[in-house]
Amino acid sequence: MSRRSRAREVVLQILYEDDLNPDRNMAVSDEFLRRRLGHEETLVEFAGDLLAGVRRNRGELSQLLEATAENWSLARMAVTDRNVMRLAAYELLYTETPSRVVLNEAIELARRYGSKQSSQFVNGILDRLLRDQKDRDRP
Repeated sequence: MSRRSRAREVVLQILYEDDLNPDRNMAVSDEFLRRRLGHEETLVEFAGDLLAGVRRNRGELSQLLEATAENWSLARMAVTDRNVMRLAAYELLYTETPSRVVLNEAIELARRYGSKQSSQFVNGILDRLLRDQKDRDRP
């Protein structure tokens, strides 16, 4: 597993906890992030940026995913799946990470932490999101 894959995995764990315990102390997650990533500053910074970005844009990301996942509300999705997709959607929309990398990372996280069908579900929705974004960006 690459170092950045490990960082995404830790961010997913924190997002999962945020989802289930929205009123928890955010400082606890910051310390968890540092401990899990061995206090390796560049990795902690990368993961911290992802975490902060998803948290800051959570409403927009959730709306976008619900609009993309026709007939599926986020509430009906598995907690793991929706947080993998929030993380990936943030990376697709707000970072320079190549879309292929984002999709592969999201599918792998869904495979590791989700149900048997999670990787296919996540892939389908993110693929549609990516296509929709490309269509919007065309002149």
